[in-house]
Amino acid sequence: MDKIKKFPQIGALIEDETLKEYPFYLRAYFCKNIVANLKALGENSCEKNILLEKIKSEIQKYLRKDLQSVINATGVIIHTNLGRSVIDESIFNQCKDQICNYVNLEFDLENGKRGSRYALVLEKLKMLFECEDALVVNNNAAAVFLILNSLCLNQEIISSRGELVEIGGSFRVPEVIKAAGVKLKEVGTSNKTHLKDYEEAIDENTKLLLKTHKSNFALIGFQSDVSIVDLDKLAKEKGILTYYDLGSGWCENLNKELAKNEPMIKKVLKNCDILSFSGDKLFGSVQAGIILGKKDLIEKIKKNQLLRMLRVDKITLALLNETLKTYLEKDYNKITTLRLLNDDIKHIEQKALWVQQRIKFESEIKNSKSLVGGGSMPDRTLESRVLSFKGKALILQEKFREKNIIGRVENDSFVLDFRTIRESDLDTLIQLINSMED
Repeated sequence: MDKIKKFPQIGALIEDETLKEYPFYLRAYFCKNIVANLKALGENSCEKNILLEKIKSEIQKYLRKDLQSVINATGVIIHTNLGRSVIDESIFNQCKDQICNYVNLEFDLENGKRGSRYALVLEKLKMLFECEDALVVNNNAAAVFLILNSLCLNQEIISSRGELVEIGGSFRVPEVIKAAGVKLKEVGTSNKTHLKDYEEAIDENTKLLLKTHKSNFALIGFQSDVSIVDLDKLAKEKGILTYYDLGSGWCENLNKELAKNEPMIKKVLKNCDILSFSGDKLFGSVQAGIILGKKDLIEKIKKNQLLRMLRVDKITLALLNETLKTYLEKDYNKITTLRLLNDDIKHIEQKALWVQQRIKFESEIKNSKSLVGGGSMPDRTLESRVLSFKGKALILQEKFREKNIIGRVENDSFVLDFRTIRESDLDTLIQLINSMED
């Protein structure tokens, strides 16, 4: 047999034709590691072909974990595990020149001196939301931390127990508050909090009233909370601040059914001193924590030394800048998240029919429901259409996933939800399905 004695020929393995299709750095890494592991187990020889197949298999497993595009057929529009909001190609192309070149990120072209990295987006944020000032950090959790640390360090804030939530990745609002160096006073109960609860809790140590939007959970039945309007009125009477952690708020052009009882950023801003929200949720842009509010408060936050640790880079700023332009120009069709949320059911059905007629697998178009997702509107669903496939659901789910088509199991059937499948993905979807073995 063709044996490798004592594994001396790493260079020969790396250059073997069996592995030539893979990048050199992967060939080198896995050849060295696998041989080293075998030696550590006491092996001193191995059939060359077996060893090469093992190396090839490990490289393929690694590549499968690499970042790659998938087709979202889950029915969850803002899918956290799939990258939340998708940036429209036209917006990306507008940013390409800035991302691929040196830019005036912190350089004032007018006077030749150092400038602010936030300048390109701050004016647009003020135009869009009619706010006094704004700031951008790397996500909304960072915004919550920075706001509280800047405005309430070593002081006390009041929050309803029913709003002290846990967000994705086991991050809990009370722990974020504690880490920010702020004292938390809880009022009310998990299901009911009244204005008098806040009023009775305010004392000389109180700095701020915190309201957290229920963007990733819902309370139903015997429950009530206090509106930001009433909280702000109380805060003004007591000479303290109001902060609305909006999490996921909408900006413009959201369909009436979803917009009903859901806070609109611009309207909420009129009834609090400061607010923050995520850039990659209902706003439909990149991951960012967007802070809007009173100028004196924003100025204080900007002076916090922690801002440097939480700041965003030029790529985030460039994409956010183009998103803001799109909103200001009212070209809403370029906001992918809005486009999918507002999609007409007839158009969704047409997409499903188009694919059904062109694939080799037997399927049936069925009525279904989609979700907004991504910590937004947890109790709201949207009418949708799915292709339901005959066969064992879990086996089909894995088979489609191998082609980077991510669907779901519904009523013991594997389905593709066409609300979340973009029109630009349809031809690719058809090709991928037809490339599968029967």
